[in-house]
Amino acid sequence: MTVDAKICGVSDRAAINASVDGGARYVGFVFFPRSPRHVTPTQAAALSALLPESVIPVALAVDPNDDLIAEIDAQVGISMFQLHGSETSERVADIKSRTGKPVMKAIRVSAASDFDSALSYLDVADMLLFDAKPPSDMANALPGGNAVSFDWTLLAGRDWPLPWMLSGGLDPKNIAEAIGISRAAAVDVSSGVESSPGVKDAVLISEFLEAVNHVQ
Repeated sequence: MTVDAKICGVSDRAAINASVDGGARYVGFVFFPRSPRHVTPTQAAALSALLPESVIPVALAVDPNDDLIAEIDAQVGISMFQLHGSETSERVADIKSRTGKPVMKAIRVSAASDFDSALSYLDVADMLLFDAKPPSDMANALPGGNAVSFDWTLLAGRDWPLPWMLSGGLDPKNIAEAIGISRAAAVDVSSGVESSPGVKDAVLISEFLEAVNHVQ
């Protein structure tokens, strides 16, 4: 079983190098000012330029306006948009039309019923990402990157007509179990490879990717 990995919230050269050296398939740049992983389009463009063609640069945005979409698309050289807010299916289609880029739509999950919200995106999104819905009492919760996981058995045995990615609370120690239970063919990590919020740890990135690469 081959599993693709995405290192999200990258903001420096060391994290880029560890991601590339470890065999990451995707690298994500976060364009959300409230996140400790936030980068500007100018910063992301410099980092994206370091990626080989084998690594897909992804722009994560939360309910972005047209100006931000245009700025990212013009400057960064990304290959995919990841929408992590409350974007409607019509907005997903609009961003695809404006940029000509594929779109991955994040779906927040805490119960089986939350998968119903994915249905409206099946005809417009190119990929889905299932992330943990933060607890209602979590202070200063972000749209993603909260180091919270959901019950992976909720995904077991489900078939989706789109490629999908598993996210939420993953780290080098639990990623093999998460893949084994969910049968995810792609996984996304952010806080699980950080030494502190927003600070990527090259060793943890390497350990995470090694664990993914050893999944059978």
